[in-house]
Amino acid sequence: MNTEPPPTSPPARNAFERAEKDQLLSAVREAGALAMSYFGQSPRSELKADGTSVSEADLAADALLKERLLQANGSYGWLSEESEDDLVRLNKSRVWVVDPIDGTRAFLKGKPEWTICAALVEDGNSLLAAVYNPATEEFFHAARGGGAFLNDRPIVVREPVELEGSYLAASRSQIYSKQWESPWPEFETLWVNSIAYRLALVAAGKCDGTISLSAKSDWDLAAAHLLVDEAGGIVTTHDESSIVYNLETPRHASVVSAGPALHSALIERTSQATL
Repeated sequence: MNTEPPPTSPPARNAFERAEKDQLLSAVREAGALAMSYFGQSPRSELKADGTSVSEADLAADALLKERLLQANGSYGWLSEESEDDLVRLNKSRVWVVDPIDGTRAFLKGKPEWTICAALVEDGNSLLAAVYNPATEEFFHAARGGGAFLNDRPIVVREPVELEGSYLAASRSQIYSKQWESPWPEFETLWVNSIAYRLALVAAGKCDGTISLSAKSDWDLAAAHLLVDEAGGIVTTHDESSIVYNLETPRHASVVSAGPALHSALIERTSQATL
């Protein structure tokens, strides 16, 4: 009988993907260190056309990640919140999907609620992923079929969980608004600005689920989606549609995530929403 303990971070499916995973984790750590050099230092920022903020830290981290991730295989596509969208990516089987700082608003306010996110997407699904909160030193990563990890320790979603009395990473004003036909049961809520961080907390079992009924982009979700999948959870839109990445319009109406039982309960509620 084999008495050796299982590895804490199993390899990806082959040597090539192991190299790509190492490259990904190294690049995201480096980008996190770079972002931290700006954190709390009042970096320059401006409003984009969509009304969201971008800082010099976002742009610096984006440039670093693009250089590091494309240097080994320049044939891959690239999709990032802070890069002009090149639709050549649609012809690529594999695409790096990146948010150099998810939660820029929190970053600029000095709140430790932001993450560096990067995923390698293959044919619409995330293959490798890293989500890093350098302010709290939480490094989440996953490989398709290889499990999900926080600081190299395996993580799983909480299951089973009832909706009443659960702990959701969600906006209370959204949950208890007048749009719902019937009131939600009571539960605790946690709010952090980064949706990727919220999903990562679900994957790690630090909260039970999350919902957001506002539109999300590929770069918001692709990395953390794989974390939840590999931790035994589910990620869909509020009407239970699957989320597919690297489409011409990289936008999704909403996101609902939890372990299987709680996800079903959340979908039963959120499918009533009119967005």
